[in-house]
Amino acid sequence: MEVKVSDIFFDLDHTLWDFEKNSALAFREVFMKYGIDVNLEDFLLIYIPINLKYWELYQYDKITQDQLRYGRLKEAFDQLGYEIVDDMINILSVEYIQYLPQFNHLFEGTEEILEYLSKKYRLHIITNGFHEVQGNKLRNSNIHHYFRTITNSETAGVKKPHPQIFEYALKQANVQKENCIMIGDNLEADVLGAINCGMDAILFNPEKPATTENIKCVAHLIHLKEYL
Repeated sequence: MEVKVSDIFFDLDHTLWDFEKNSALAFREVFMKYGIDVNLEDFLLIYIPINLKYWELYQYDKITQDQLRYGRLKEAFDQLGYEIVDDMINILSVEYIQYLPQFNHLFEGTEEILEYLSKKYRLHIITNGFHEVQGNKLRNSNIHHYFRTITNSETAGVKKPHPQIFEYALKQANVQKENCIMIGDNLEADVLGAINCGMDAILFNPEKPATTENIKCVAHLIHLKEYL
């Protein structure tokens, strides 16, 4: 007999909230404010993979939050060959975090799918993002009202894919894992993390829809209707 899904857990960044687009806009504002004379496209080409590398280190507790915020900028500027003092890097790292949630671009279909799913399921967020920023992102993009609970790694004490963050989120939502499904863009953190915890999962991958055998996957959020 098929288990009935009652609750859906979403990742936020790169799944609903268009991190790369909003991040580029935040950097544009901060660089203009402080007169950082770099070509934004050249900077982002270098910064994006560096940022992903630092987030993976942070995900597995190999660096601190402060090391993440400083290190990704320092390494990007070094690779770009742009001379900048440490004090300015620290200022930029703080300002960037403040500007980031002011932009609210969502992935295409986000509001439509949340409206559709919210009529059938209880919706929740599980994120490794910083508590201070994620709430602002949800409010400023006007999707906060769709979610019953918001679990972040700071309050849970661990980060995805650690099973404890999923257990924490399930407890917050007062639901059994058998009745839940996790949706996110990160195969390891979101999908395999949830599966290893005993939850079902769907990978959101707009770049390569057919990624891993036996993993449900969608290239567009609206395609979630095929599963839900």
